Amino acid sequence: MENKGGAAMHVIYLLGFTFMFFLSIAVAQEKNGMQTYIVFVEKLVSQKFSDQLDLESWYQSFLPETAQSSNQETSSRIVHAYRKVVTGFAAKLTPEEVKAMKNKEGFVSACEERILPLQTTHSPDFLGLHQGFGLWKQTNYGEGVIIGLLDTGIGPDHPSFSDEGVSPPPAKWKGKCEFNGTVCNNKLIGARNFIGAEEGHITGTPFDNHGHGTHTSSTAAGNFVQGASVFGEANGPAVGMAPYAHLAIADGDILAALDVAVEDGVDVLSLSLGGESLPFYDDVIAIGAFAAIQKRIFFSCAAGNSGPSYDTTDRILRSEGEKLNTYNTVIGDALAPKVAFFSSRGPSIASPGILKPDIIGPGVDILAAWPESVDNATLPNPKATFNIISGTSMATPHLSGIGALLKKSHPDWSPAAIKSAIMTTANVLNLAGSPIVDQQLQPAGIFTLGAGHVNPAKANDPGLIFDIKPEDYIPYLCGLYHNETQIKMITQRAVNCSQAGAIPETQLNYPSFAITIGSNETQSQYYIRTVRNVGPASSTYSLDLLVPHKMGMSVNPQVLTFTKVNQEITYHVEFIAEDGAGKDGVPFGQGYLRWVSDKHNVTTPIAVVFT
Repeated sequence: MENKGGAAMHVIYLLGFTFMFFLSIAVAQEKNGMQTYIVFVEKLVSQKFSDQLDLESWYQSFLPETAQSSNQETSSRIVHAYRKVVTGFAAKLTPEEVKAMKNKEGFVSACEERILPLQTTHSPDFLGLHQGFGLWKQTNYGEGVIIGLLDTGIGPDHPSFSDEGVSPPPAKWKGKCEFNGTVCNNKLIGARNFIGAEEGHITGTPFDNHGHGTHTSSTAAGNFVQGASVFGEANGPAVGMAPYAHLAIADGDILAALDVAVEDGVDVLSLSLGGESLPFYDDVIAIGAFAAIQKRIFFSCAAGNSGPSYDTTDRILRSEGEKLNTYNTVIGDALAPKVAFFSSRGPSIASPGILKPDIIGPGVDILAAWPESVDNATLPNPKATFNIISGTSMATPHLSGIGALLKKSHPDWSPAAIKSAIMTTANVLNLAGSPIVDQQLQPAGIFTLGAGHVNPAKANDPGLIFDIKPEDYIPYLCGLYHNETQIKMITQRAVNCSQAGAIPETQLNYPSFAITIGSNETQSQYYIRTVRNVGPASSTYSLDLLVPHKMGMSVNPQVLTFTKVNQEITYHVEFIAEDGAGKDGVPFGQGYLRWVSDKHNVTTPIAVVFT
């Protein structure tokens, strides 16, 4: 990459977390039928355990009495004690012991640990990131932002993780490096290994024996490395989006990593993970993400590699969790970007009233760092080894790095504001000026494309943003679930839905609309949105509508006039089905609601599913 002389080295203060995990290892049954369970409990409810310092004693009280009486057995049973993200612990238990635990005061729920699969450079130029100009120059390449990646570890001595020109980590950083020697530096400031949970002990360092973690880390935050190539292909400089990152995998490990990441002070969390779609209360990533956004941590997640069928987008957080799909950027191809066939499609299974995926990012044939040579080439620097791989795993760190740049540029923005800026400014046209296409060279539908493909420069100046506070999710969750215990699993605090109220999913102040229309539905659906002016103080926006197939719409007001920065205006949207909607064989419709000023276009995509 063109590191030459001090480009402030994309400061990767980070590389927050690392998980070593070998995909070939399945979750094995422990001796005597024991298996790792994640146990959720109430916050300290007994005076005996009122001291937070004695949190582990509270957790140990849920173990079988035989384990409580032996310090050695207790330490071998408790795999991890969570402190920040959730109230609970991971422990080795038999199904019978879990059943007995349910009778204890303070018990909430327990679930088996699951293994999640990994979702497996030209992209900075394609995304408009150029050395010495624009967003990179404005943010000093993301200086001071800490990105935590949960993945298979990292090859720490790769030149992509050099700290040349990189400033020391921020004073808030509390993390640690588990590598021996001096491989951690001002860029790679933290490396943690949580593997070994099934055996009750963690051994080894977070060195990446798989390659996936090194690749995603350098994609998010790799430093400039010149002359990168694989088998002579993609020759040129390699560089990440905003140099900092690291990763993790099994459920128990994921929650442990999220717990530590929040405590250590990361600003961005990147998870290139897959897995089946689950209700949020059973999804540790959703639970962890909700905790993260309360700490103003931007959260980026892969949509999965289960395309091109619909209804395959998994783990639809939440959180401000950015759900990404993948596109292909081929140099000289006027049809770029094209959505990859393997990118998971929507609509969301866990929450159909929220449009998924959110956005698409580069993920096909991505060249990035690799811990060993794959072509046995003779290199000036034998450690400068790279590989080219594809997947939504590769799209995720692109968005994580872009999120870091936006967080640096707008430190007062919430995770929801950053997400809004990315979605409302996304491109829906390819280099030829035509609609972005899918793997069949047909215009990509809304459940393939989401809001469109990310445009970092435009996202840095969106004009208007849709913000969501953590407490705004409570009415949304009360509308999605009718069981306060399930909601408590997500929020980690008691929720009274009769007081908080309940709203339809689509009423959440999200930068998109996803509605369902029954075949005989005649009633209008009404929703509101609130936008905040982050552009010029004096701004006027006019309405531009593309109404979905067989639908009618009205918006009030049709002009938004702002007189100051951070002023908020609320508008109302009505949707009503026309005669014959859903009866003509068309499964869904799509459109947009766009606010247009002399400087900005603020677009919210609309998806309608006919049932």
